[in-house]
Formats: sequence, C-alpha cells, structure tokens
Amino acid sequence: MTLLPITLAVFIGFLTIGLQMPVLPLHLHDTLGMGTLVVGLIIGLQFVVALLSRAWAGNFADLRGAKLAVTVGCLCAASSGLVYIASLLFVSAPVVSVWIVALGRVLLALGESLIVTGALGWALGLVGPQNAGKVMVWIGIAIYGAYALGAPLGVVVDEQWGFGGIAVAVIVIPLLALSVVSRVRAVAPTAAKRTPFYKVLGAVFWPGMGLALSSVGFGLITAFIALLFAAKQWGDASLAFTAFGLAFIAARILFGHLPDKLGGAKVALVSVAIEAVGQLLIWRADIALIAYLGAILTGLGYSLAFPGFGVEAVRRAPPQTRSLAMGAYVAFMDIALGTTSPLAGALADAQGISAIYLAGAVAVSLALIVALKLLFAGPATTSQVGGDSTSKDDARAAA
Repeated sequence: MTLLPITLAVFIGFLTIGLQMPVLPLHLHDTLGMGTLVVGLIIGLQFVVALLSRAWAGNFADLRGAKLAVTVGCLCAASSGLVYIASLLFVSAPVVSVWIVALGRVLLALGESLIVTGALGWALGLVGPQNAGKVMVWIGIAIYGAYALGAPLGVVVDEQWGFGGIAVAVIVIPLLALSVVSRVRAVAPTAAKRTPFYKVLGAVFWPGMGLALSSVGFGLITAFIALLFAAKQWGDASLAFTAFGLAFIAARILFGHLPDKLGGAKVALVSVAIEAVGQLLIWRADIALIAYLGAILTGLGYSLAFPGFGVEAVRRAPPQTRSLAMGAYVAFMDIALGTTSPLAGALADAQGISAIYLAGAVAVSLALIVALKLLFAGPATTSQVGGDSTSKDDARAAA
C-alpha cells in the first residue's frame, strides 16, 4: 500500500510510451516513408538519451529529492507531446518531420529517465532496501502494465484521431500522474554532494550486463514486432504487446517474491532461459499464434530477469546513493535498447525482419553466463563498494 501511489503514477506516466509503441514505427514507415534503419534509429534514440541522462537524473534525485525528480520528469514527458503536434505540420516535408519527432523522443527520454530513477529511489526510501526486490517488481508491473494497456489503446486512438490524437494523449497523461503523487510524502535527499557516476557504475557492472543482454528481447518486440506482423500480413500487432505485458505482469504477481527469497542470480538464471526460448519461437513463427506464444515467453522470462539482476545490483551499491545506483543499473538497459534498435534495423534490411529474433535469442542466452557468474561469485556488500559513510548496519540492510 505504501508503494501504491508511486506505482500508479509510474503506470500512468508510462502509458505515454505504451501508446506509441505500435503506432510510431508505422507512422515513420508508412506516413513519412522512412526505412527500417531510420525507424530503428528514431525508436532507439529515446533509449540512448535516457542512458546519457541517467547520471544526471540519479544525482538530481539524490541531491534534490526523488519526488521533485518524478515531477520534473512528468513535465518533460508532457512537453514531448507538444513537439509531436509540431511535427505534424511538416508531414509534406518528411525529413523535417522526422527530425522534429526525434526532438520529441529526446524530451520523452529525459522524462522517462527522471520518472523511473526518481520513483525507484523514492520507493526504496519509503520501504527500505531490504524490500528492493518488491520495489522493482511493482515498479516493473506499472511500466509493463502500461505497455500492455497502452499498445491496444494507442491503436484505437490512432484509428480514431491519427497520430495527432496520440500527441494530445502524451500531453495529458503525465499531468494525471502528477496529480496522483502530489500528496505522497517526500523522502529527504540521500546525498549531500554529487557522487561520480563511475563509482556506482562499477558496483553494479555485472548485474547491469545481465540486464542489458536480457533487455534485447524486450527491445526487439517494442521496436519491430509491428513491422514483423505487417510483413507477414498477420494483422494488428497490438495483441503481441498485450501478450507480452500480461505475461510480464502475471509472472511478477505470482513469483515476484522469489528474488528477495531465493536470491537474484538464481531467479535470473531461469528467467533468461525462458526468454531465449520465446525469441526463438518468434524467429521461427509461421503463424501469428506462434509469435504470440513467443511474446508470452519473452514477457515471462524478462519479467523476473529485471528484479533478479536488480537485487544483485542493490546488494553491491552504497545505500546513500540509491537513486544513482538504480539509475546506473537501468542505464545498462538503455545501452541495450539504444543499440539494439539501429543494429536490428540494419540486420532486418540485410536478412529480413525475422532474423533479428534469432540474434535476440543469442544475446539473451549470453545473460545466462552473467547469471552464473553472479551465482558463484556471491554478493558484494555495500561496505566493500561504498564510501566511509556506509555503516555495517546499512550493509546488512542492503543485503
């Protein structure tokens, strides 16, 4: 119940991304006439900018307060909708319109970075690092629940009002998220001075690598599943997003307690194996039903990979930099998603759209090696990676 308002605000805020997932690639490809490489670059741009802003967002939340970070993030996300509306004025000049859309993606990325980094730090401040797995489970449910609901909702909005309707929704929805958290108690800033990003980055490096590799499957679904369905003439792809999202949520509700109980590395090991099978099914799918099943397995596996590797990251990070540590951890996902989209776009041009899911299966399988390394290496304590201000009690709580 403590996490409910923050979880709900993240859910509402991330609807702005979910709405666009099945619509923006087709807007770029069909309306503006861009190829798959350009589509991949524009979709991936959000994740690149989010990556580059993680250090700033994490320090902002630690120094200025996590609640303020979430507030500013919602305002940035809403402003991206205004830029999308401006891009529609230049549809007759597609290159100009694409550049304006790119600016909107930049603003959306800054908003997303502040929202997720601030929300994770805020939630950890309210319930304590000993509940890190639960925090990641519920914030993750909010994010991917927004994707599951947002995708079909985006298709409906696009059919009724076009991309302009999507833009208006992107303006309004983050403002609703602000209203949800306006009365939630803020937590005090956790840092008195800026922490160099590289110090926290080193502490979460291997869990972050596991997250990066396991995020490839998710990235391929968000960026290219709509184009795969169009190429195969399978009809509306929104159900694939919904299948992924519902599987993701179901796994977290049923098994979300396991990373805290059994250990993150054990849970991540099983999860990425399931996700890899899902990617292989999408690669070999010759009917939509098989692709749906692949999306379900990808969602099931990726669902617990995130908190599984995330629990290992929290155990290794100094507690006084919780927002920055979470930003550093999520940054690895940004690296994966930011590079996956353009590389997959180029691969699709060369080998066909289905081939990218074989590459996805290979990448996800490499996360198995990372999980094994974490499993046999054992957890590092915060006293090993933190500064002098990290007490033994803090280290025990984080572990």
